[in-house]
Amino acid sequence: MTTETAPPAAKRVPSERTHHGDTVVDEYAWLAAKDDPETIAYLTAENEYTDARTAHLADLRADLFEETRRRTQETDLSVPTRKGGHWYYTRTVEGQQYGVQCRRAVRDGETDPPVSADGAPLDGEEVLLDGNLLAEGHDFFSLGAFDVSPDGRWLAYSTDFSGDERFTLRVKDLTTGELLPDEVPDTFYGTAWSADASVLFYVTVDDAWRPNRVWRHTIGSAAADDAVVHQEDDERFWVGVELTRSEKFILIDVHSKVTSEVLVIPASNPTGAPAVIAPRRQGVEYTVEHHGHRFLILHNDGAEDFALAFTSADVPGDWVPLIEHTPGTRLEAVDAFANHLVVSLRTDGLTGLRVLPVGSDDGYDIDFPEPLYSVGLDANPEYRTGQVRLRYSSLITPDSVYDYDLVTRQMVLLKQKPVLPGPDGRPYDPAEYEQHRDWALADDGTRVPISLVCRVGTPRDGSAPCELYGYGSYEASMDPWFSVARLSLLDRGVVFAVAHIRGGGELGRRWYDQGKLLAKKNTFTDFVACARHLVKAGWTASDRLVARGASAGGLLMGAVANLAPDAFTGIVAQVPFVDALTSILDPSLPLTVTEWEEWGNPLDDPEVYAYMKSYTPYENVAAVDYPAILAVTSLNDTRVLYSEPAKWIARLRAVAPSGDYLLKTEMGAGHGGPSGRYDSWREEAFINAWILDRIGRA
Repeated sequence: MTTETAPPAAKRVPSERTHHGDTVVDEYAWLAAKDDPETIAYLTAENEYTDARTAHLADLRADLFEETRRRTQETDLSVPTRKGGHWYYTRTVEGQQYGVQCRRAVRDGETDPPVSADGAPLDGEEVLLDGNLLAEGHDFFSLGAFDVSPDGRWLAYSTDFSGDERFTLRVKDLTTGELLPDEVPDTFYGTAWSADASVLFYVTVDDAWRPNRVWRHTIGSAAADDAVVHQEDDERFWVGVELTRSEKFILIDVHSKVTSEVLVIPASNPTGAPAVIAPRRQGVEYTVEHHGHRFLILHNDGAEDFALAFTSADVPGDWVPLIEHTPGTRLEAVDAFANHLVVSLRTDGLTGLRVLPVGSDDGYDIDFPEPLYSVGLDANPEYRTGQVRLRYSSLITPDSVYDYDLVTRQMVLLKQKPVLPGPDGRPYDPAEYEQHRDWALADDGTRVPISLVCRVGTPRDGSAPCELYGYGSYEASMDPWFSVARLSLLDRGVVFAVAHIRGGGELGRRWYDQGKLLAKKNTFTDFVACARHLVKAGWTASDRLVARGASAGGLLMGAVANLAPDAFTGIVAQVPFVDALTSILDPSLPLTVTEWEEWGNPLDDPEVYAYMKSYTPYENVAAVDYPAILAVTSLNDTRVLYSEPAKWIARLRAVAPSGDYLLKTEMGAGHGGPSGRYDSWREEAFINAWILDRIGRA
């Protein structure tokens, strides 16, 4: 990298806090003042510095962006999904940032989804929403809700133009194309229609931005007349709302990190009082799916990896076992159809699907051919159906959509995401790439899985560069996924690896429990063990290894930078949760109280305080030789505040000034970064160019 420019100077304004007899000085707390012109000026100066330090990569960024664009079929059409009398689908158009939501009437005798040549509009198409028109005049655009009423007449949709995930809810008459005067500001994700489409349920948040209320809105009335259906006052819990696939019940889901409760309202009686399926019990989680005269209950009551039961839909009571608990087989979801149940599960680190015909003991698992893959149900809105839509991919197989016949067990490929020829003009051939499952040995003897992909013939003598990705929180699993942009790295000889570390859910609930609360450090030491293993096994060398993670995975990046700075030549931390202790100590911040069951409550528990302080990245910056660090954040992020990476980079420069640290802030986006697809591609090209520069492949 060039060295002509100097980083902006972050002023030091010491601010003290004391907890459990421990006083901490925070010199950069002033950066949390988002509305202060000095803060904005500092972030702008950091962006200018990053631009100057990466100016030599401009041509490479342009090449990487062009490679992604060239390999992508820009004008495309998703596989239409049937709901009632219409096929619903999304179109993208070359040169346009956002999708176009459409539908077309089902024609007489039509059973297979219609197709079009080269993503062209279907004959008879009805445009429901054009994201490009909605986004005009805005730097950011996101849809929160997109919910067609059961009769197909109304469309409830919500929009966010800043990235703070606070949406304005509107209703469109699909028969006339006109917007109703109904408009509700500051809503959250989640809507549900009553059976007759006269009532729309939605969610709002409290002052800490916690989804805490479910509302009932009567179509044609003013938002001021809306009624609160359920308010959750326990700050550990958040709420959601949905209509069951059967369209018989409104479900109000109430969850904390470890406890849940579900309330139901008959969709035919939307003004009725919610009834509780089973009262909340600390540590018991359950979800509900309606199926005929019963509610299916997926739960962990005495079942670490969850079991499936049912109870009466008329008078909910005792839970009758349907699938007993099997240690090591994590049941994740159940989808009910008129004559079949489909259970989503994972075992041995891989996702799977189990089909249970109603009234039969002949249940079975669907087989898939690759050693590493990710599979799950796609949109399946029809309750009475003999087939389901699946989505499948792997590290070398592009996203694929299948229809699976639940009776004949035949699987038909409807569409695989096109991967067009790259810069050399050659079509994509998965046979030119190979994927592997490897295992690292953690400090405590635990075997940690690693998924890898590289070009065939990539050397195993330590000479290949490698990107190691990790997350490891909230029981979220980093299952193998295909990436068009990643091909640009693989074709330059880079190995891509995913560390399936504890704190994630790849190996079941125990895998998660061993990487949270007072066992959180296992997440970090597992990742370092994976990095060391990749070097020992000849996949790469430490001076060719770049680590990458986002959000809670950004906390992972900051922690391993302190724990093993010699293990990496570079670290990419996106929207990183690097000032975790400060945030979790402040219950007024968005989502803090709901996070205590994931990290612990350092406000009241001195042991949790001491433990978090021992690993949180910002608290543990030391005068050591750090790898180069690129931190990427967004000004309007409400999940991980921009100030966390801004403070972290400032402290790194002050305490370990010999390091190479960059901060890039999206000034008009949220947690997910830029919203348009071309802007997202440019962001990925920026990061990948920086990675290639670090590993000598620029």
